[in-house]
Amino acid sequence: MAFSAALSGLNAAQNNLSVTGNNIANANTVGFKKSRSEFVDVYASSLAGVSKTTPGAGVRVANVAQQFLQGNLQFTDNNLDMGISGEGFFVVAKSPTEINDRAYTRSGEFKLNEDGYVVNNQGQAMLAFKPNGTTVADGFSTGVMQPIQINTIAGKPQETNQVEYGVNLDASAPVIAAAFDKGLSSTYTSQTSATVYDSFGSSHIMTSYFVNKGVVAGDPTWQVYHYIDGNSVSLASGDAYGELKFNAGGNLKSPVDVNGVVDGLFPLAPYSIVPATGANDIVLDKLTYAGSTQFNQKFSVNELKQNGLPAGQLTGIDTDDEGVIFARFSNGGSEPIGQVALVRFANPQGLSKLGDTTWGQSASSGESISGAPGTNNFGLIQAGALENSNVDLSSQLVNLIVAQQAYQANAQTITTENSIMQTILNIR
Repeated sequence: MAFSAALSGLNAAQNNLSVTGNNIANANTVGFKKSRSEFVDVYASSLAGVSKTTPGAGVRVANVAQQFLQGNLQFTDNNLDMGISGEGFFVVAKSPTEINDRAYTRSGEFKLNEDGYVVNNQGQAMLAFKPNGTTVADGFSTGVMQPIQINTIAGKPQETNQVEYGVNLDASAPVIAAAFDKGLSSTYTSQTSATVYDSFGSSHIMTSYFVNKGVVAGDPTWQVYHYIDGNSVSLASGDAYGELKFNAGGNLKSPVDVNGVVDGLFPLAPYSIVPATGANDIVLDKLTYAGSTQFNQKFSVNELKQNGLPAGQLTGIDTDDEGVIFARFSNGGSEPIGQVALVRFANPQGLSKLGDTTWGQSASSGESISGAPGTNNFGLIQAGALENSNVDLSSQLVNLIVAQQAYQANAQTITTENSIMQTILNIR
């Protein structure tokens, strides 16, 4: 009996040494989770049960349990590297075309393959939630996972429909009585221009001409004429110009909206591009001068915003802490192309160990629960960082000594039992 008990002890100690050695070997493996050997004692059972004086039959390995504790995050120079701060696993597919064959990992060493897909070192494709639109506000389809392909993304043009001006019109400028003619500078007080874009992303120059008409019906009044590429564009109402009226404090008084709030809005009629290119008409239905003033200072443009963009080329990608991956373009625009998918399990220690720092779902782990970073107890994403192994070398070296001593002690038990047997066999 002592032989078998000691032999089981040797096997247990050997298992402990192997597990500790594996932990030490992977101390620098990104996303690695240390393991520990868990043992239980063994007793021979009989019909009458185990006697109080039964010494036991040794030990056996009950489990080699991985410890899914958080590893330290280390920052890198690769913005495709990702680390999870908190609970969750990345979802990786066997390949960009075999997305139903999935594994799970804490290692975020991602890069682009030859087809522009985001993959890990094993060529497995990272899966992300599909965007519902072109903005984060449109949300993501958390039930639809897909690989992320970068090189097929282009910065689509965005036609302009909104221009916001904030100008100061010189209160000391002389009143102009002559009819407006953009070819005669004496018939307008000041002018300014903005670039607007059509549906092809082609640029056009919209020029606003301001004419001081003095006090009209008790209010300082300015006429505003609009031209695109030198062609006159009337207001949507059919009027040739708009009127800006100011109060005695120099602040804009009209136009106002239906609720009486000063919005300075002048919707323009659709402008058909000349010569025709096939692009849609330019419809500046949100042209506003809200916030404009009439002070005794020189004309100035204090604010100018417009929402159009030309076509652009991909210049890079960024990932925020909620896992939203943005494509950045040379035209200054950005677009969400996916949100990193995370999953968690009721019993992560029940996951199947697949190697390459990946795990697979099993009956013991339970079904995977997917979600977005930062929601439903999922951790946050740190872009440009990697999660280091959670192995503490100091404690592992101590474990190594303890396991070695256990092995030596069990070997000594066998030696002692052998000496006893030899003594018995030598009795005459």
